Amino acid sequence: MDGDSELGGFLRSRRARLSPHEAGALPGGGVRRVPGLRREEVAHLAGVSTDYYTRLEQGRHPHVSESVLSAVARALRLDGVERDHLFELARPRRDVQGPGGRSGGVQRVRPEVHRMLEVFNGVTPALVVNHRKDVLAANRLARALIADFEALPYRERNLARHVLLEPDARELYEDWEEVAQEVVANLRLSAGRHPDDRLLNELVGEFMAKVPEFGGWWDRHRVGQCSYGPQRFRHPVVGPLTLQHETLALPADEGQTVCVYTADPGSESERTLGLLASWSMADGAADQARDHG
Repeated sequence: MDGDSELGGFLRSRRARLSPHEAGALPGGGVRRVPGLRREEVAHLAGVSTDYYTRLEQGRHPHVSESVLSAVARALRLDGVERDHLFELARPRRDVQGPGGRSGGVQRVRPEVHRMLEVFNGVTPALVVNHRKDVLAANRLARALIADFEALPYRERNLARHVLLEPDARELYEDWEEVAQEVVANLRLSAGRHPDDRLLNELVGEFMAKVPEFGGWWDRHRVGQCSYGPQRFRHPVVGPLTLQHETLALPADEGQTVCVYTADPGSESERTLGLLASWSMADGAADQARDHG
């Protein structure tokens, strides 16, 4: 992906969503031909010249200062995630390539993290993903809830791929479109942080070609961390349940996060999750018996 066009697209999308009244700018005279703020209005609010801001939006200002970026972020009313994304796009870092690097190397999950997932087993679905949403590890309950990632070819063990490409996912997630847009927003954020990630760029290209809704969602330039919130499921075995999704970063393992799903204590979903745990244990025991047989 072209970093300059990404920066310009992001800035245009952010100023298009703001009215002059919301931004605190005086509306200019004449007919407004663009939604939201004009370039000159953003420049005025940020305290820079219109020519300077225009060159920034067109990717023709490679050495923009931190103070200017901060001023533009304030003018466009960016939240913390969007502000960080702006800085990533304006000052792209080069990813480490090759074995063990962020872009192409095989990532390993530490034994201690595997043990943590097993501790959660029978109580809480939990899995580990990287910035591309590759599923690096998942406990039995997570595989029973979402998909048996370990049974898939290595390239297909990806949570975003499951949500966007698998027909079953549209049935599993009660609010599939909302979940899918959150996944796209998270991929947008990752693309800004890892512009040289070949595998991530290929994944985005595949979604462009195969998911009819993806192009429109991607062009909105929405960014998000998918950090927490409720998710409603329609599980084919145990039925409907609502779980709280929480993402926990692993500081010692760059780019890796643990995703856990919990039910409210005493809720019907907690009882349903218990049924799912019992079913997954029975199903796992049956698989072991077949393997021994």
